[in-house]
Amino acid sequence: MELRFSFIFALSLFLKIFLVLSVEEAVAYDSSVLLASNATSGVIHSAGYCAMYDLCGARSDGRPLNCPYNRPAVKPDELFSSKIQSLCPTLTGNVCCTEAQFEILRSQVQQAVTFLVGCPACLRNFLNLMCELGCSPDQSFFINVTSIKKSGNNLTVDGIDFFVNDAFGEGLYNSCKDVKFGTMNSLAINYVGGGAQNFTAWFAFLGKRAPLMVPGSPFAMTFRGSVPESSGMIPMNDTTYSCGDVSLGCSCGDCPTSATCSGSVGPPQKEGSCKIRFGALKAKCIDVAVAIAYIIIVSVFLGWGFRHRKKEVRKILGTKPSVKVASSQERDAEKQKDENLPSPIPEGSTGTPGVKLSAVQGHMSNFYRNYGSWVAKRPSLVLFPSTVIVLLLCLGLLRFKVETRPEKLWVAPGSKAQKERQFFDSHLVPFYRIEQLILATIPDEAGKSQSILNEDNVKLMFQIQKKVDGIRARYSGSTVSLTDICLKPIGQDCATQSVLQYYKMDPENFEENGVDHAVYCYQHFSSDVECLSAFKGPLDPSTALGGYSGNNYSEASSFVVTYPVNNAVDRESDEAEKAVAWERAFIDLAQNELLPMVQSRNLTLAFSSESSIEDELKRESTADRYYHNDKLPCDVCIHLSHFGRQTTVLLGLSGVVLVMLSVLGSVGFFSAIGVKSTLIIMEVIPFLVLAVGVDNMCILVHAVKRQELELPLEVRIGNALSEVGPSITLASLSEVLAFAVGSIIPMPAIRVFSMFAALAVLLDFLLQVTAFVALIVFDILRVEDNRIDCFPCIKIPSSANGEHGSGQKKDMKDGILARYMKEIHAPVLSLWGVKIIVISVFTALTLASIALCTRIEPGLEQQLVLPRDSYLQGYFNNITEYLRIGPPLYFVVKNFNYSSESRQTNQLCSISHCDSNSLLTEISRASLIPESSYIAKPAASWLDDFLVWLSPEAFGCCRKFTNGTFCPPADQPPCCAPDQGACSLDGVCKDCTTCFLHSDLINDRPSTLQFREKLPWFLNALPSADCSKGGHGAYTHSVDLQGYENGVIQASEFRTYHTPLNKQVDYVNSMKAAYKFASKVSESLQMEIFPYSVFYVFFEQYLDIWKTALITLAVAIGMVFLVCWGITSSLWSSLILLLVLAMILIDLMGVMAILNIQLNAVSVVNLVMSVGIAVEFCVHITHAFLTNAGDKNQRMKAALGCVELVRTTVEMYREPGRATA
Repeated sequence: MELRFSFIFALSLFLKIFLVLSVEEAVAYDSSVLLASNATSGVIHSAGYCAMYDLCGARSDGRPLNCPYNRPAVKPDELFSSKIQSLCPTLTGNVCCTEAQFEILRSQVQQAVTFLVGCPACLRNFLNLMCELGCSPDQSFFINVTSIKKSGNNLTVDGIDFFVNDAFGEGLYNSCKDVKFGTMNSLAINYVGGGAQNFTAWFAFLGKRAPLMVPGSPFAMTFRGSVPESSGMIPMNDTTYSCGDVSLGCSCGDCPTSATCSGSVGPPQKEGSCKIRFGALKAKCIDVAVAIAYIIIVSVFLGWGFRHRKKEVRKILGTKPSVKVASSQERDAEKQKDENLPSPIPEGSTGTPGVKLSAVQGHMSNFYRNYGSWVAKRPSLVLFPSTVIVLLLCLGLLRFKVETRPEKLWVAPGSKAQKERQFFDSHLVPFYRIEQLILATIPDEAGKSQSILNEDNVKLMFQIQKKVDGIRARYSGSTVSLTDICLKPIGQDCATQSVLQYYKMDPENFEENGVDHAVYCYQHFSSDVECLSAFKGPLDPSTALGGYSGNNYSEASSFVVTYPVNNAVDRESDEAEKAVAWERAFIDLAQNELLPMVQSRNLTLAFSSESSIEDELKRESTADRYYHNDKLPCDVCIHLSHFGRQTTVLLGLSGVVLVMLSVLGSVGFFSAIGVKSTLIIMEVIPFLVLAVGVDNMCILVHAVKRQELELPLEVRIGNALSEVGPSITLASLSEVLAFAVGSIIPMPAIRVFSMFAALAVLLDFLLQVTAFVALIVFDILRVEDNRIDCFPCIKIPSSANGEHGSGQKKDMKDGILARYMKEIHAPVLSLWGVKIIVISVFTALTLASIALCTRIEPGLEQQLVLPRDSYLQGYFNNITEYLRIGPPLYFVVKNFNYSSESRQTNQLCSISHCDSNSLLTEISRASLIPESSYIAKPAASWLDDFLVWLSPEAFGCCRKFTNGTFCPPADQPPCCAPDQGACSLDGVCKDCTTCFLHSDLINDRPSTLQFREKLPWFLNALPSADCSKGGHGAYTHSVDLQGYENGVIQASEFRTYHTPLNKQVDYVNSMKAAYKFASKVSESLQMEIFPYSVFYVFFEQYLDIWKTALITLAVAIGMVFLVCWGITSSLWSSLILLLVLAMILIDLMGVMAILNIQLNAVSVVNLVMSVGIAVEFCVHITHAFLTNAGDKNQRMKAALGCVELVRTTVEMYREPGRATA
């Protein structure tokens, strides 16, 4: 928002100039005495004749009025002539003005000088126009008095025709149209020309009659380009100077067309994607490359497949068939193998008969067999110590805290943007806090919104403002109001950005002037003193209105009210806490009073405060999330309780408790060492560990139930652990390492999630192979002792024993999914043609996803991280729809050497004699192409304004008393009393002189001593009509004066604005463009310059989010590969596992692109989580394939049978989106 203001007080300066003035009580004189031409009157239009001369009266406010005078010009004395030539060097002889007239001309022209002095050509052309109008000895040639009025006993001028050649007007306008007025980040023509788009509009602005007490021309001046025939008049046609004239030294920022403006760094160019044209069609290069790659891959694969198939057919045809009758024992064994997958591992062996396990797998298998037998004999000795250790970790929950501060969630400690923010806050001033209201009309059925500006709505705004002013928040026993905390650049008035500022925040002014005054101020906010705000600065309507196109402010469909509030470096200081207390009272008022008030008028209201996001994150209700996380344990119990005919609900509940203990233990451990949790951890990790943990519990229970009941309990437990222990270990270890690698990522949200998840999965695994195995033993003993599930103290009659064995056998029957896999899926997949199709299809999906991945945009829409019922949901929607101005953008210069020996002053400034590739010139160039630079305006430059302020041409600015102390402009105290009407030229400041003559400066630049002495004067100087360049208010905090006496300013900023940023990608791209621009300029100027905007610290993560995501995922699946290779010793299996995991991730990212899911910390966390989930499936299938005997198809059939064992995991992920919403 445009909230860093500069203050220009009588911006009407210009003009209109010297000819002052009309009189309120004048009596119209008979116009017949005025003769329009030589043919009908005695008016002489000839060289050396005047049209006006001397002062003949004064109007009611004391300002003097010109006399009509058609007589020869008057020769001035030598002293007066020298004064005239100091301002009007072309007037060397007789003149048509008195010394009093000239002093008025001089005092009024000096107001325009401060706007135009940066471009000498423009200033010279403008002064020539004013000098010819006011004092030219040939006035009668181009000025014709068309109307006079009587003031007292004298006649005064009431209207004139001013004939100016179009060539002069065109030259004048072209030399001035690009001149910048840095204080307001805009063009000087907006202030001295009313924003004219051509010279005729500028002349019309200058000639407009000004009302009483309003600066400007007191009579009508009609500018004409041609004279009447036979009138004897000649249009004024002085020579104009081009802004590109090297001798006059206009800067490239003020004159982009100058031939000297070369060597530019150039604004950042918008990057375009590579495209290839096929006739009328265009395709992205990545799409074409992926298509070509697919054709090549499939062709090579098919070629290899056909060749391999041909060899197999020849081998089969060349081999005589042999008949082998299988024995009944072999048939029974094969049948049992098909029905019970995978085959149980006999005691004393290291794997399935006929399969040679790796050394690591063999040792793990033996270890688990011995360990399982030991646990079966001593379950209590295992259960209680393991649970006690985890419970001790849970004690850390006493120090549990949730981090909700956005900068602590998304900003890496020590990040570049964070360091730059700290530098900005400590050396300059922290960016102000923003409290905002958006009042808008409701669109009709056609979707068109009506204009917001009408009498009722403005009155409603005053009512709202009264309530806001009446807020009294409580803090530490005291009350806090808006005036206690608001930003006050100057004086005691808050710099509130509201349309009410056009009425000085006073409802009586509105009653007097009505709605039309606001409409008038939309176009004259910078040029009419009546439109100045209560804080005495101009209010750009783009900061107070929304929902309009171009500059059609009258079409605005919303009022935007912004309350800038002082901020503090220490976010926990009393100053910051006072602001937070007021903000909460402000939100309470908006919700409970303002919203119903606005809705009753059929309008909408959106609102926000600086602390709103943090408060809403704290407020966020987790009831619905607890519902889903509480629903999961219920599902788990149901699945576990159906593994046998005898229910195992108690075992299922115990397993769920162990899973939750692992989560609580992880959170407790990190809380104990001072690591705060996040909402992502609270919502995602329980969901993740439940799914992963339950999967392993299901596998363990299945393995135990597959054992022969005739075997002793310790043998059954040992065999079961020997069978599935290596697979569970391989999966869990892969998951732990996959999550742990995320802890190396500097982004706090990802790093903390990865640490918590890794430890939770590790604890879950340890509890599974310790406490849960012990619980299985206890459950088997319960069943064998005929005790009721959930009520183990109650025994059932022993007659039920007969059901035990048969029930177990029934339970051994395959489920629907297992039968489908063995009887349908596996046989079909074993067909050669099906394999080709499957691989081709999934290769196509992967390559298509690669192409889609390039369409994923970085960012995280604010609406997604907030509660669905949050008031901020509507606010962010309104921001996108209505705001027409972007966030402030600062270019910060470190260690600026202003000494005479350094060239850095000219490398930064953008006025005359500055370098053509200076920082401010490059910013101006970049603002010309906002679509790629995202820079909306030229920068406000304290340096430019300071150099102009102390320039001898700006004779009303830098002044000193005879004793060498600072003398303010003539219209400020003590030179002019605040309640005094017209300021007298006599008084305490009559002997003040300009600080410097041209001879005192070095190439129009101050020396080191002069710079050092006058900079504090400038920063404390108030802007006014006589000198709008005063730096107080506009630049109070733009320069760090600490230690500047040594010739180096440690920090200074140059302020501009981003273009409106409506989407997350706009924020990311604008930040990229700003950093790229600053980097190029820094390299070109050999200076340290960086961009800063308040949102950069939060969006820096997106500058390299792709790098972060790819590194994290690559390391995660890489760790899985290493673990799998280390345990299985099968390189090919590990590579296939790596490939499948990579394809899964790529396909997921392709889905993200289709669903327009952005890449951010949350989505990266979910992708990392998907690695852990994919490992659960892939590792178990891989392990089953490696540890089963038979040919490839038989082993595939056996491996697919283990899908039944992990079916619960699929069902656990029925609502993955809700877990991270």
